[in-house]
Amino acid sequence: MPLRVHDTLTGHRRAVRRRPGRPLGMYICGPTVYAPAHVGHARTYLYFDVVRRSFLADGVPVRHVMNITDFEEKIDRKAALLGIGWKELARREERGFFRDLDALSILRPTYRPRASDFIPRMIRIAARLERTGRVERSGDAWYYRPPERPREANFPVSNELSRHAVAEPGHPFPENESIASRFMVWQRQEPPLASWKGPWGPGMPGWHLECYAMAEHYLGVPVDLHGGGLDLVYPHHHAENEIALALTGRVFSRCFLHTAFVLLNGRKMSKSTQNLVSIREALSQVGAPGLRWYLLRVPYSAGLVWDGRQLGRARDEHDRVRRTIARWLAGSRGGRVGARAAVGLVRGLRADLSDNLATDLALERVHAFASELERDPTGVVPRGEGPAARRAIADAEARLGIPLH
Repeated sequence: MPLRVHDTLTGHRRAVRRRPGRPLGMYICGPTVYAPAHVGHARTYLYFDVVRRSFLADGVPVRHVMNITDFEEKIDRKAALLGIGWKELARREERGFFRDLDALSILRPTYRPRASDFIPRMIRIAARLERTGRVERSGDAWYYRPPERPREANFPVSNELSRHAVAEPGHPFPENESIASRFMVWQRQEPPLASWKGPWGPGMPGWHLECYAMAEHYLGVPVDLHGGGLDLVYPHHHAENEIALALTGRVFSRCFLHTAFVLLNGRKMSKSTQNLVSIREALSQVGAPGLRWYLLRVPYSAGLVWDGRQLGRARDEHDRVRRTIARWLAGSRGGRVGARAAVGLVRGLRADLSDNLATDLALERVHAFASELERDPTGVVPRGEGPAARRAIADAEARLGIPLH
């Protein structure tokens, strides 16, 4: 049962498939590590965790890559404010980020490379872009200017990601399209800012190059599935796609998947504006199962308005479901609802998750299953069916990453 999702590039449903004989290649953009992550980040990584868990539960190996952006202007500013080096700050926040993901039961990526370890490869990519004749200098920076597709015969493939651009509040796109679509490949700067030797003098490569470099190294381009939050559609993923089209004539990913924002006080959660609820704070309130239940209750394509009361209700709902299923599995007298119902639950979960990652329907299905158990006056699994029932519930837990008994 293939996973079919809304592909941002084409605007159509598309099956996520691996290439024959290879693991599914999944590249998910990671954090810029200068401050603790918030639940908006958690929501994005949680959906892709469910994608990965679903493939693994079906016996499909997954090679999951998540980059760590450990040098950037925001990191430089925060490090200077704290009186420490950019690398010290980045390493500290990177450790905190993975502690948060571990606490939320999000599987660690197969590879989690740091941008600073890929400088030579990023420089080579910048040089390859320069050979296209489309790299131009502006002050102390060099920019790649994409071609005007499809009017240029050498670039017949159109990059449609810009049509799905979602601007962050306070960060509008430039009105001049030629300026908006170009992207930086090199910025001159000196230590103590992040700086390396390059063909254009000391400095650092542009952000968009790092993901292309890592994806090309670990997965090959095009990757099978690429994703992140809606704010990454443009310019970041648009720029990655431009690099792929310029260097290979093919798109960066066979499928693009993007998650909607978590809103607080009417605005997108953001580290830069401090309009946020940290992952740690939310976990301290309801724990990992409650937070996962709350975040997955809304489709990935719909915005989630953060509501502390609903968060508490989600925790209570999960607790009730878990107690009910645990009581059903622990019984010994013999009840009316058997293992076949649990197997049907898993079959339904697979169908829900395969159909555009409908985690909201999947959790409703689990809740309905628990309600059915509550209506059974015996409340226990029939004698002899316990092992099969436990296997089915374990399968459901593996797909959702939520304990159910």
